[in-house]
Amino acid sequence: MIGDQRYRDIREGVRALCADFPAAYFRDLDARRAYPEEFVAALTRAGWLAALIPQQYGGSGLGVSEASVIMEEINRAGGNAGACHGQMYNMGTLLRHGSTEQKAHWLPRIASGELRLQSMAVTEPSAGTQTTAITTTAVHRGDRYVVNGQKVWTSRVLHSDLMILLARTTPIAQVRKKSEGLSVFLVDLRDSIGRGMTIRPIANMVNHETFEVFLENLEVPEANLIGQEGRGLQQVLDGLNAERAIIAAECVGDGYWFIDKVSRYACERVVFGRPIGANQGVQFPIAQALIELDAANLMRWRACELFDAGMPCGTEANMAKYLAAKASWEAGEACLQFHGGFGFAAEYDVERKFRETRLYQVAPISTNLILAHVAEHVLGLPRSF
Repeated sequence: MIGDQRYRDIREGVRALCADFPAAYFRDLDARRAYPEEFVAALTRAGWLAALIPQQYGGSGLGVSEASVIMEEINRAGGNAGACHGQMYNMGTLLRHGSTEQKAHWLPRIASGELRLQSMAVTEPSAGTQTTAITTTAVHRGDRYVVNGQKVWTSRVLHSDLMILLARTTPIAQVRKKSEGLSVFLVDLRDSIGRGMTIRPIANMVNHETFEVFLENLEVPEANLIGQEGRGLQQVLDGLNAERAIIAAECVGDGYWFIDKVSRYACERVVFGRPIGANQGVQFPIAQALIELDAANLMRWRACELFDAGMPCGTEANMAKYLAAKASWEAGEACLQFHGGFGFAAEYDVERKFRETRLYQVAPISTNLILAHVAEHVLGLPRSF
């Protein structure tokens, strides 16, 4: 399938590591709603989660293209990269906009695994994906910022040492554009939880640890401001473009897992004296899913290549995420359908992966918002919201 010949060494290395964490491992975690601590630790020791960190700071100095392969292979092996993908795309904001001092202070410890940067707090209950409407404030007082507000769908807080936080530093009434006056901070969770930050878990459909975050007079050192004050939205968008390209790769991995799984089953499952895969009613949906998945994969590569070249890639990243999420969902639908009742049995892993890939129709950006972006920014249609 398309993409298999790219970055063969990375693929083989990640596959070898994933072989030590078979489906039963993730099935057990899903049943207990537990975090894959051993798996993430193994990825860290092997250096895979430091892929984007420059070599001078102890990382591999690779691009988003390579990072996307790592995440793809985790999902293709039957795992769930959602437990650790934040360290990939959250890195973009710090790498591209952090000061020399910030990089020297934080990146070596992230690369070694001493610290984890797995969490990002942007979304708010009343704003959703209308990021310019967030109401969390950060007021500059002396050598600190004092933060007040609330975030939601903030993932992996309990398994991260650091968090990227977006807050408004200039009231919206005092800026020329709604996108101005927002700033990005690197928050040390070890010093924050219980000291101005309170978290509350959100029970959800998949084994994905995510939280509401309440901020009450949380003090963040001035030195933890990333980039220029008031330019935070643009800085976060760099990370979000990487996020969407990487999520697209994860969906590609899911899609190939589903297709491989159902193709084997369709050859082995005999009903009325013949394999069910001999029926065109079974063949065609699987074939269609593969065609659409390979097409989505091409857009994934396009988005990654543009990002790594430092070129604008917002539209391509959104399109890649849309196409890959849709293709993986359709592959999952075929896989579940043709497994019949066995598709609902936990021991086959189909229902777990089915739930996991469904998330990406909604997050990190919904399909409708991607369509709205294309309508406005590509087709030139009037803004719809």
